[in-house]
Amino acid sequence: MTPVSDQERKIIIEFCHLLEKSKQLFNGLRDLPPHGHKQWHVHFGRTFDIYSKLWKYQQQHRLLLDTRYGLKRWQIGEVASKIGQLYYHYYLRTSDTAYLVESYSFYSAIRGRHYYHLASKEIRCELMVKKLRFYARFIVVAILLQQPVIIDELVAELDKQVVAYGHVYDPNDQIEWFNVLAEVKAFLVAEPGVTVIDPIDRNRVVTIGGRINYLSVPQLERTAQMYLTLQDAIIIGSGTQLVKFSELTIDMFRMVQNLEWEVHVPPRNSSGGSPKDKQRCDIATCEPLKSAPQCRGVMDEEEASHVNPHKFLLFKPSANQVLIYLASSCNDLPPNGVLLIYISANGHPHQQNKHVEDYGYDVGGVITTSKSDIYREYNKEVKGSTPKSKESQILYPGDLHPFTRKPLFIIVDSDNSYAFQHIPRVFGQPLIILMSPLSVPSNLMDRKNQGSIFTLFLHNPIAGLCNSCDVHTIDITTWQRCVSLRDTFMKEASKFLMRIRIDPMFYAFLGDIHLRLILLRYIFCECALRMHKSFRSRTNLPRSVPPLPEELFMQEILVAKVLNMTELIGIETCFFDPLAAGPSTTD
Repeated sequence: MTPVSDQERKIIIEFCHLLEKSKQLFNGLRDLPPHGHKQWHVHFGRTFDIYSKLWKYQQQHRLLLDTRYGLKRWQIGEVASKIGQLYYHYYLRTSDTAYLVESYSFYSAIRGRHYYHLASKEIRCELMVKKLRFYARFIVVAILLQQPVIIDELVAELDKQVVAYGHVYDPNDQIEWFNVLAEVKAFLVAEPGVTVIDPIDRNRVVTIGGRINYLSVPQLERTAQMYLTLQDAIIIGSGTQLVKFSELTIDMFRMVQNLEWEVHVPPRNSSGGSPKDKQRCDIATCEPLKSAPQCRGVMDEEEASHVNPHKFLLFKPSANQVLIYLASSCNDLPPNGVLLIYISANGHPHQQNKHVEDYGYDVGGVITTSKSDIYREYNKEVKGSTPKSKESQILYPGDLHPFTRKPLFIIVDSDNSYAFQHIPRVFGQPLIILMSPLSVPSNLMDRKNQGSIFTLFLHNPIAGLCNSCDVHTIDITTWQRCVSLRDTFMKEASKFLMRIRIDPMFYAFLGDIHLRLILLRYIFCECALRMHKSFRSRTNLPRSVPPLPEELFMQEILVAKVLNMTELIGIETCFFDPLAAGPSTTD
């Protein structure tokens, strides 16, 4: 081989410089504050710029880098994988699903080009671990974008790769990867809430979209009272027994879907394909890097209406961490902005015999962090004695009081949710609290790990109705008819909200399309469970603060639509008609 020329050496040195700089900037992302909106934009922009230069540079000089530097295909795949991760983390920071789609595009191209194909041929196992991590990341993105066919393929491929990993390297962490597989499979079983089947074509995969679109939310004529807009959401997931994947519980996933607009994912080639297909994958991998994401400036009204509220996803955070995120979000809220707080956690009940003097702390709270931390604190107390102070690891209703300086929309899904009904409006700002039932009928306890029925109602009312009667499969014709009845229910409920006397506080939130949809689904949930024969205890029903009027849930047309749906599903015997002795429920 001829010696490396000066020009070739310069190209190699520049490539190495770009590669090293990209790694430094990528690693620096870990040091950025996880909360707040403004501090991280500059660093993300610089990181995108350097990866754009690196990707284009290796494309321009691929032949030379292959022959003179020894660039391997897996190294190209690593760069592409980092770009996919960048887009995913940018999505997490901004909630803009366009970047989630870009991440999916990169991961699809990596898979289609087989960049990690020879990973198991390496002497050391590090490259194989990179390949397994790539699959895990791709599965997370595919789940968030609800791509069931691709997900099934990826899970099957990951399963094979984990087995191969064990055969080739006999590693210590193979069992951990089998646990990852078990987690994702359990998550996928729970995720739909209800499985929709096509009796004619059993192989057809029917996907139930969970994101918002204009057809799913009744339109309202905005009034001066409807002045609030959802800006931020803090989503806390701590349910100990809930299925999860990648620090995302099933309840967190469902709430995330509620707060995002519907996404279009362009079709992608599966693994393999012709050389022409592979060339197209390479081009697709390069195109998103033409420009780095920019901070949003002034948007017109139509574009602004499709911007997703920013979300913080907190998996088993400590109470202190929750307070930090709350303070940061409240500090960044613009005028007329709303903060949504969603809490899915096990309850920490109060002492039954104690007289309640302070509803902020004497009625218990929720366990947001790991239960082991709480039990560790318990063991410090003398057995049988009464604790002299509150548990520092518990999130109490009183902890939220300082943040009522801003408009809040709080959802608590817990077996101690009612503890939060006493939060006062000390500062006169709008406040709505939706609380789950404290308990569910015993026949539903077996599937409790597959998600809360309350959150399921807020995510997918038809699935919630089915699950309340232990029904988990429905045919597509019945589903479509139920969708029509559900939409009619939502339209009529929105009309009643504007017609009957309700607490004026609700009007402030109804102008936001995300919050309006959640409120309408809550109304469906309470209306349905009030008629359910198994949900007869007071603790089996959800609550809201301020409470919605009794007459809303007794409206003839709303009751009729729910009962019509139960007849279609075949669960009408589980419900009673509260108007049977009065007016007819037929239209």
